[in-house]
Amino acid sequence: MNATSSPSSAETSAFAAPHVLLLHGPNLNLLGERDRDTYGSTTLRDVEERTTALGKELGAEVRCAQSNSEGTLIDLIHATRGSDDGIVFNPGAYAHYSYALRDALEAVTGLGIPCVEVHISNVHAREPFRHASVTAPVCQGMVSGHGVFGYELALRSVLHRIGEWGSRKAV
Repeated sequence: MNATSSPSSAETSAFAAPHVLLLHGPNLNLLGERDRDTYGSTTLRDVEERTTALGKELGAEVRCAQSNSEGTLIDLIHATRGSDDGIVFNPGAYAHYSYALRDALEAVTGLGIPCVEVHISNVHAREPFRHASVTAPVCQGMVSGHGVFGYELALRSVLHRIGEWGSRKAV
């Protein structure tokens, strides 16, 4: 391309910002209100604003969604095909028993969309039923026990993985 011509669609798509879905599971809409000793006083809106701002700083577009419904979360994960390059996901309690979410994550990660699971609390220091995650084994990583800062770590991790795997938008 010379200095006076406009970039072709192939050239602009090669430099498109990665798109990341920041997905929150059940009860995370109550952040800042629910069990402050465990989850702190930061609200879900605060987490989304901070993570979206970090995404912009790192050259990524972050879109946010939350649902208390397992089916809606599965639909949101499926919808990443063709629209998102990665997922940062806090499945909440679903991490410990939702094989349906696990299968949805496995389907999209198998298509080259990396996912990093995040938990605000250290799930391994809590009740025994929280020690095992059925969703983490199909994710490319897990961040646990860093409070809401864990979302920043997870975003950086998924963007690193996108860079390693190559963006689906790249030509």
